[in-house]
Amino acid sequence: MSAHCHDDHCTTGSAATADPRYRRILWIALVVNAAMFVVELGAGTRSGSASLLADAIDFLGDAANYGLSLWVLAMALTWRARAALFKGASMLAFGVFVIGRVAWGALQGVPPEPVTMGSVGLLALAANLGVAALLYAYREGDANMRGVWLCTRNDALGNMAVMGAALGVLGTGTAWPDLAVAAVMAGLAISGGWTVIRHARQELASTHASPQTQGQ
Repeated sequence: MSAHCHDDHCTTGSAATADPRYRRILWIALVVNAAMFVVELGAGTRSGSASLLADAIDFLGDAANYGLSLWVLAMALTWRARAALFKGASMLAFGVFVIGRVAWGALQGVPPEPVTMGSVGLLALAANLGVAALLYAYREGDANMRGVWLCTRNDALGNMAVMGAALGVLGTGTAWPDLAVAAVMAGLAISGGWTVIRHARQELASTHASPQTQGQ
């Protein structure tokens, strides 16, 4: 938790990480995200959509993050906070990558295929909304759990934006709606990454200040 975490909140976060239901939810999320990475990678490549490719890489990063969360789930708060730092850094890296992809797409100027964009975006939205519904009860946990929730929430917002971009490409016949959405997704990743890193650093500072929390 943050530096302002009270004892009852810390206990709640620790209990939640030991919850078998939370572990099962993380496994479901890992499988869903890995499957959607494969689907969106193929669809993004075929359609030429920067936003779909960006979303595919985001799914891959989330699958890796869910695996990391499962690994540190029963560890002390310090290790969970360190895992959250890694998650935040990966979100920032994703944002930087997407910015580069948008610049490259702007130079090419070739519009993607909108029907594939819209249909795969809808499938991705359904997948992320399902995972988000499972994770909703754990959104106020420690930095590690908060990072998992933020990733899933941002993904659902990104999926809706991809569907909007598909309509924009269909209506204008240009690549700009697709590139604009990819840029927004990069902004969400960067913002979410900074949020996770900030909370994780607060938790690390809290555990260093209070050695007795190391075993939580």
